[in-house]
Amino acid sequence: MAYFEWGNDLVIDQGPIDEDHKYLVALVNELHTATSQGLGSQVVGEILKRLVSHTREHIQREEHIMALAKFPQLSGHQVGHIDFMNQLTQLQQKYQEGNLTVASQLSALLRDWLSIHIRRSDRELLVHMKQKNKRR
Repeated sequence: MAYFEWGNDLVIDQGPIDEDHKYLVALVNELHTATSQGLGSQVVGEILKRLVSHTREHIQREEHIMALAKFPQLSGHQVGHIDFMNQLTQLQQKYQEGNLTVASQLSALLRDWLSIHIRRSDRELLVHMKQKNKRR
């Protein structure tokens, strides 16, 4: 069983945002599987590298979509994105310094980010888009 399951409550746009989020779910599950097998320290560096790269691209794509949709909470959303990227950068630094708990910290961070940020903050975009479409 996966550590984090994709569900309908995570669907935002049935497009690029969801595809990005599904990739994040796959990464957290990959990390959890490796950690469960005692291989977390062997894979965390590569997963962090892919995660940071993918997250930067995702944030740019998501904020662009939000700007096009005239999403009123964009600036607050950007603050959350900056905070998340800062946390990822801190974990990368800890990993490079040899911290042995980075895999579990990253796993928890991703789980919480996916649960809270997508289900709450990103969901606001879905609501905004639906309301905007009703007005047309």
